[in-house]
Order: sequence, then C-alpha cells, then structure tokens
Amino acid sequence: MATVRVQRDDFDPGAEAEALARGRTDVGALASFVGYCRDEGGGLAALELEHYSGMAEEEIALAVREAEARWPLIGVTAIHRHGRIKPGERIVFVAVAAAHRGAAFAAAEMLMDYLKTRAPFWKRAIGVEGEAQGWVEAKADDDLSAARWSGANGAPQSGP
Repeated sequence: MATVRVQRDDFDPGAEAEALARGRTDVGALASFVGYCRDEGGGLAALELEHYSGMAEEEIALAVREAEARWPLIGVTAIHRHGRIKPGERIVFVAVAAAHRGAAFAAAEMLMDYLKTRAPFWKRAIGVEGEAQGWVEAKADDDLSAARWSGANGAPQSGP
C-alpha cells in the first residue's frame, strides 16, 4: 500500500503514521521523517515551492516503487507540500512500514534522498524584507547521498 500526495495544505505526521499502521498486525516497524522549513539564521521569511504537477507525483511514486522492489515493505506514505512555506512549517513527510526496522529505516532514508534529488520541485527563498532572494541551488551532498543507494540488494554503498 502506497500513498503519494503533493499538496498545498499542511499535514499531521502523527495521523499519517497512525493511518499507515492502523489495524495491521504484520507491521513491526514504522520509520518516518518530517522535513521543516528553516529560517536560515533569521534571514528567511519563507520558501516558495513550485512543482511540475503530475510529474512530481509520478517521480515520487517511481521512487516508492523502487523502495518496494528493494525491501519487503508493508506500506509507504510520501507527502510533499508546495506553495509558500514559512520557517517552522512542515514541507515533507515520509513514513515506511515494514515487518522489521532495518527495511523501514533504509527505505525511508532512500526515499528522502531521492525526493531531494529527483522530484521536480523548485524552491525560491524569500527574505525577511519580502524580497525574492533567488532559487535555492541543489546541493552536491544531496546527490552524494542519493548515489549511495546504487549498491547491490538495496544496501547503500560504503562511504563516498
């Protein structure tokens, strides 16, 4: 069971995690991640996240299918917000249910690495004075994190 949503509205991570495992006696582990907007040392008023509608959902679903092919997963939820997001607000949620923690942790980490590098989202920083500070550049560290999942049997390769 997989749920992928791209939405403007906030989400409740606890409720989403509970829904993933509710009524399931085969779930032994649930690993989740919530990403928040930072204020970047007080200089950021908001991020404006744009996405390629349809393509963003498909890229996320593709990453979920890849995780499901690598590990014996019971369920996955991936939510990514778009629109104007202020510091302290949630941006992204990933939860993975599995029989065992190793699969849940690994799949959740892989999915977040892939969301950072593959999903077509663009972030524009808005400064505290309301000025657009430009588009946020991709980070080389994010690419390195995602690249480590190219190892055999779903295991990450050893260090860069």
